[in-house]
Amino acid sequence: MSDKYHDTVASSQVITDDNAIKAAVEEILSKHLMENMNADVYKTIFNCMDLTTLSTTDSPSSVADFVEKVNAFDDEHPELPNVAAICVYPNFAQVVRTVLDVSSVKIACVSGAFPTAQSFPEVKITETALAVADGADEIDIVFNCGNYLGGDWEEVADEIAEQKHSCRHARLKVILETGALKSAENIRNAAILSMYSGADFIKTSTGKVYDGATLEAAYVMAQCIKEYYEKTGNKVGFKASGGVSTTADAVKYYTIIKEVLGEEWLTNEYFRIGTSRLANNLLGEILGKETKFF
Repeated sequence: MSDKYHDTVASSQVITDDNAIKAAVEEILSKHLMENMNADVYKTIFNCMDLTTLSTTDSPSSVADFVEKVNAFDDEHPELPNVAAICVYPNFAQVVRTVLDVSSVKIACVSGAFPTAQSFPEVKITETALAVADGADEIDIVFNCGNYLGGDWEEVADEIAEQKHSCRHARLKVILETGALKSAENIRNAAILSMYSGADFIKTSTGKVYDGATLEAAYVMAQCIKEYYEKTGNKVGFKASGGVSTTADAVKYYTIIKEVLGEEWLTNEYFRIGTSRLANNLLGEILGKETKFF
């Protein structure tokens, strides 16, 4: 098949051989992981977290309490950077906007029929627009794996572009759901399609249905971001999500991004980790004692 979508993907030089990717990841970590296991890196990662609550039992009061912890952190630990964003379902954007007192913390909302992306395109676009209208600074949508695997790449790209348009000023993160795509080739293709369709970030996983983030997927995505930047001059961010709960795990993703993309990607403008469990572990390492602040 030859069209602009397949042709763009076909021009990529990003490797998709599983053994080569695994070896590259192991080499990076063996050479550089330990140099990043320190408090300064932990603080940077903490400042790059999307503190997340995406529960069936979320309510306006529980989300407000969640946000108040972020407010309290700013008061109790003014010497430390706060998290990058609070990530919630779109119907809670207004709650976060009302309660949040910390201007540096962004409001992120999952949207577009999260976590499956299975709904009418009009519903996804409307949900995204409503979330932004209610105060979302960032929107996390799910790549349409069904249409991609079914071969309708044009529909996949159009859907991302339309949701990007409905974001207006907000930044768009596209969740590739790498556990559903499975192969390095599919992950590469999805990353390229997402970036050329307007993604400001590409993200590994929802953490809801399929396997979460893997270092190998992160490596492929980072190589795609690097290639896209070299071709277009546009910097796209990377977000790991789904099962990243320990400090060591987080530092591994930090190390991959640092070695593939460079230190200019290691701020919360271009690097994020989405988690509900990592915050206390990182904070404990930074403070030198066990903590259950969040």
